[in-house]
Amino acid sequence: MLLKTFGWSFAITALGLVAALIYGGWEAFGVVAILSVLEISLSFDNAVVNAGILKKMNAFWQKIFLTIGVLIAVFGMRLVFPVVIVAITAKIGPIEAVDLSFNQPERYQELVTDAHPAIAAFGGMFLLMIFLDFIFEDRDIQWLRWIERPLAKLGKVDMLSVCIALIVLLITAMTFATNAHQHGGGHADKAETVLLAGVAGLITYLIVGGLSGFFENKLEEEEEREHEAEEEARKSGKKISAIALSGKAAFFMFLYLEVLDASFSFDGVIGAFAITNEIVLMALGLGIGAMYVRSLTVYLVRQGTLDDYVYLEHGAHYAIGALAVILLVTIQHQINELITGGVGVVLIGWSFWSSVRRNKALEAASRGDDESSKAEVPSGV
Repeated sequence: MLLKTFGWSFAITALGLVAALIYGGWEAFGVVAILSVLEISLSFDNAVVNAGILKKMNAFWQKIFLTIGVLIAVFGMRLVFPVVIVAITAKIGPIEAVDLSFNQPERYQELVTDAHPAIAAFGGMFLLMIFLDFIFEDRDIQWLRWIERPLAKLGKVDMLSVCIALIVLLITAMTFATNAHQHGGGHADKAETVLLAGVAGLITYLIVGGLSGFFENKLEEEEEREHEAEEEARKSGKKISAIALSGKAAFFMFLYLEVLDASFSFDGVIGAFAITNEIVLMALGLGIGAMYVRSLTVYLVRQGTLDDYVYLEHGAHYAIGALAVILLVTIQHQINELITGGVGVVLIGWSFWSSVRRNKALEAASRGDDESSKAEVPSGV
């Protein structure tokens, strides 16, 4: 069962790591491995959400999502999107960007380095908004309660995450401009670029969130109509065309899932820029990770067990927050990619370990309750 579900993912992993080794040696191998782990971890909540919605769809639409949908997610978001980001920020064509990365790596690196402040500002703001919206939300399950409880209370203030994000952006842009001016560098004029790119990242987050909300509302409306139609048919004893209703509802589910998957993909793609600027390594790492997201989704639909690790979502969002800060810092200071990747992996590993401990504690408590209830039952009953 496990091999059948994850077989393609294992095969793509092996091919991707071998390709990285051939392309750039052991350093490239390590970068791709870290990117794969980060993409899988950051997209874990994506797989959980996908599985919850996918269960409601019929076999036809499940197959559509797991084939066409995955092609869009893997090739569209993980492979094409990074190239588009580099092309826009470096002001070159997408084909030229790929050509330079293969044939003129020094020139490509120069262009990407020059465009890095804009990429980092855009990505840092997008990731920061994901983290802030998560940390300010009041939720039943809390991981680091001493942090999450007071922040959840603060989160009741409207638009607090947007205000904090804009304040962080202003401080970043002003600090960048001040340092550039003091050192007499040629980057003083890029403070405006940092500011504009950061605002663009914030707007992108709000647009993606708005689209997700729109399709979610449409989905809820269709499910409600289908439920009402079924209830009326049941009362009147008439048959109803369940195929048409299911098809329409499933279509909105498919659109919702695609927008949702794209929004979840943003964090992995943008976070990858904190680790490497090389399109080839990024494509390999994110492609491997995307295959595991598909496999996890299928596994969850069939088994529904991985969502027991309740703190993984928290760990993934703390990793997103760390990547956001690192991206904003890299506007002015260089940080080793292994350190960047290591921070995210440690946070996610810690949350997984906490989830395992929680499950064991709950199991022990449940066993203790059962034993105490048995002891209270009189003998011979």
